[in-house]
Amino acid sequence: MRQPSELGHSFFDPEVRSHLPHYYKVLLGERPPKYRLAKAFPVSFHQGAQLEELLEAQRAAAPAFADFSKGVYEDEGRMPPSSLSKDRSYLGLKAAIAEEALKACSLCEWKCGVDRHRGRGFCRLSDDFRLGSFFLHFGEEPPLVGARGSGTIFFTGCNFRCVHCQNYDISQDPSNGAPVDPRRLSHVLKHLSSQRCLNFNFVGGEPTPSLPLILSALTLVDEDVPVLWNSNMYMSELSMDLLGDIVDIWLPDFKYGNDECALKLSCVSDYMRVVSRNHLTASRQGDMIIRVLLLPGHWVCCGRPTLDWIKASIPNALVNIMGQYHPDYLVLRKDRFESMCRPLSQEELRLALGYADVLGLKYRGVV
Repeated sequence: MRQPSELGHSFFDPEVRSHLPHYYKVLLGERPPKYRLAKAFPVSFHQGAQLEELLEAQRAAAPAFADFSKGVYEDEGRMPPSSLSKDRSYLGLKAAIAEEALKACSLCEWKCGVDRHRGRGFCRLSDDFRLGSFFLHFGEEPPLVGARGSGTIFFTGCNFRCVHCQNYDISQDPSNGAPVDPRRLSHVLKHLSSQRCLNFNFVGGEPTPSLPLILSALTLVDEDVPVLWNSNMYMSELSMDLLGDIVDIWLPDFKYGNDECALKLSCVSDYMRVVSRNHLTASRQGDMIIRVLLLPGHWVCCGRPTLDWIKASIPNALVNIMGQYHPDYLVLRKDRFESMCRPLSQEELRLALGYADVLGLKYRGVV
């Protein structure tokens, strides 16, 4: 249980609190994080079963798990007395599904089909997961940092090829970082929890390629810390189904307002359909803060359409309109990316914030 003084000034903003009700209840000890419920819910499945059999077991268990979760939360958040082992729990089933999906990888929307036990997927990762770094991060949104910091875990690898990536050392170099297995990651989580971090902030790179590792590690811990998913949101529907019962608060990026810029700047196709689908799914699953990184020279094509989409589709979401872009990585090659070889101007930021005010978007409490 955390005291209000540990949660930072945004905790006392009634609009922020009203839009993050589950997250703050977990922080205050009024209900357990979702992953602990999934760990306490019994299911029957066979380790080593084929993917479709495991998915059928999840589909069969999902309605009962939803009723179980509702019952716990309505009973003043009281947790069942014990957690179950990995081979008997709903969380363990999800970990088994993610692991089986590696055999013809379908964790992100690339669905590259690579057997990552034998080779590398589009993310440049095999089943040799790697940890870039972990620490208490004080540079995230105020509701995620408070007085204690966000327990941020950076994973190597990414399913994007962003030419402006500021973490390109871990996102694009598969040899960066140190090998990590579920037990070691569980020790990292316990260490961050012992420092009273506000959340487990899974990020990268991109955390989706490391989903089997993350779910397996969570089966080994029992910390009352909310799970935060910090993602580019280019996940497959399979991964969204696995995460829906686990994530307490979503921190999704909405990078672009059209497919052309997404393809040119991040080498991804069908961006708008996939990312908008996943934002909508996440908004139905729990609390969220949407990040919109403003790009220089991309207000008309990306910034304004993204804010318009949020207003039309998830009007009550908290939004962080980010003006901290600075040129890095491949955009420094001025011959190819001339418009992005400069920082965002103050005028571009004022224009975006003014337009957000016109739309009535809720951004002031998370910047």
